[in-house]
Amino acid sequence: MDTISTSDSCRKLSLLQLARSTGPGIMMATAAVGGSHLVASTQAGATYGWQIAIVILLVNILKYPFFRASIQYTAGTGESLVEGYAKLGQAFLWLFLSVCTISGIVTASALLLFSANLLGHFLPFALSLKSLSMVIVVVCLLALFSRRYHVLNSISKAIMLILVMTLIAALALAASQTLDNPIPIQEKTPWSTAAVGFIIAAMVWMPAPIEISSVTSVWLKEQQSKYKVSAKSVLFDFNVHYVATVLLALAFLALGVLVFYGSGLEFSQSGIEFSNQLIEGYTSKIGQWEWAYYLIAAVAFCCIFGSTITVIDGYSRAIAEAQRLLQEREEISHKASVIWMVLIAFAALALILFWLSSVLSALYVSLTLAFITTPFFALLNFILVSHTKLPKPLALTKPMKWLSILGLIYLFGFLAVFFWWNWLV
Repeated sequence: MDTISTSDSCRKLSLLQLARSTGPGIMMATAAVGGSHLVASTQAGATYGWQIAIVILLVNILKYPFFRASIQYTAGTGESLVEGYAKLGQAFLWLFLSVCTISGIVTASALLLFSANLLGHFLPFALSLKSLSMVIVVVCLLALFSRRYHVLNSISKAIMLILVMTLIAALALAASQTLDNPIPIQEKTPWSTAAVGFIIAAMVWMPAPIEISSVTSVWLKEQQSKYKVSAKSVLFDFNVHYVATVLLALAFLALGVLVFYGSGLEFSQSGIEFSNQLIEGYTSKIGQWEWAYYLIAAVAFCCIFGSTITVIDGYSRAIAEAQRLLQEREEISHKASVIWMVLIAFAALALILFWLSSVLSALYVSLTLAFITTPFFALLNFILVSHTKLPKPLALTKPMKWLSILGLIYLFGFLAVFFWWNWLV
């Protein structure tokens, strides 16, 4: 059945079409707004000030075509990007499955630990990080077991709404304090070799690891099985929420500038420790209102918990899709998808319960793997949309083709810089 309409009659989007098409875009945004925003963007603002904004904008612009490919390819063919990788060769499918499994477990583990730490700020009693991590896992699985796509869609919308509202309030309060105490000028610049480490991390994390594009396409395929939506409406959904992730990255950058810039504070490399520094620093700056503590803690928790639940759902769907293709089945069985969800969640929890000290090391390995594979999956996404006959609204335009080429030059160029930075310097 045709689930994507590209006819002229769909040029004007009705409110019903927009409501039905909203889903994959907002879920991608919820998955993306995690460590990259709360930690990377905030630390960037705290260290380099407003001048780092241009780097964040460029990274997001140059990676845009490869995330957009998930919508173009799936809306135009009815197939997920994972199916596209399989058509390009089984080796790519096996590579995707390996990267997705490792990244899914390790990323979920780090986000679980992060969410657990932030949840502890709201409890009137003390619980260990391990106990709180178990609570987060149970909450995520209970939510996702019940009509998964619809529930995740609703949760994503609620989390993003709360995040935006609390973040605006937090920024307004921080800005009001800065009017009385101007931000000092600092000499650190992002245009130096000292900033290469941040830019390399930004390449992986902003707006999200590249495999999230495949997850987005699987979410869109699920949506197509339930509703008939137009090509224009799904592109609108994606574009609006991609822009939202960029604006949120800049908002967290502003938070870092307003709270920390010029303070001379040494920031922790651990995301958990940095989030504690952010909460304490913000509360100290907004000292006259005790509830400011809970406001900034709510911002941080919404940011990380949203990523946690979408990562568990999204990676399990993508892995189940890869398994289906390897087993040459027609459709993903609901049982297989649920099993993968449970496996990822409990493997991530096991990493916390039994190898807590190894979580950071595992995250570094996962980030290194993601960094190395990102240019290649970006290239595969480009090949799929440029070599597949897509309907006109979804076809690759000349400007987008040139932006893709620039993006590939950037990604492969910084891959070379990464090897130089880590092993040749």
